[in-house]
Amino acid sequence: MDWTAIGSIATAVAVFVAAWQVRSASRASRTGFEDALAREYRDIARAIPMAAHLNVDLVREELAAALPALFQYFDLSNQQIFLRMNGRVGLITWREWCEGIRFNLSRKTFAAAWEHIKAQDPHTFNELRRLESEHFTSDPFTWTSRWKHLKGALSV
Repeated sequence: MDWTAIGSIATAVAVFVAAWQVRSASRASRTGFEDALAREYRDIARAIPMAAHLNVDLVREELAAALPALFQYFDLSNQQIFLRMNGRVGLITWREWCEGIRFNLSRKTFAAAWEHIKAQDPHTFNELRRLESEHFTSDPFTWTSRWKHLKGALSV
């Protein structure tokens, strides 16, 4: 019996198991992170009047009252884009979020609030502005270099 060969095989198996465990833990961590952002979205969505979600026009006073929650929604959307841009969010989750952002911005109240906010400060929410200008078709992950993604992965 060759104990060196058995030891080598056992080492290879142990390395494989360790790599699998690290990958599983990484996936679980990312899922938890994405779920936390989904909960934040639901909290913000509850603060936005139901009429806005149903695509009903709000009167000026209602829109003014809803503006802080809508601002939080745009801030969260911008953060989601930034996170995808930096590889912190998976592609499947990103596609769902992107479709949700596109859909919400097509609703009357969201669109009116978004136009108001963009006009107030042309230097806010740059990632959301870019996604909108690219018609929600680009993947923010491709907006940064592969080197930056590799550098970010190595610094974790």
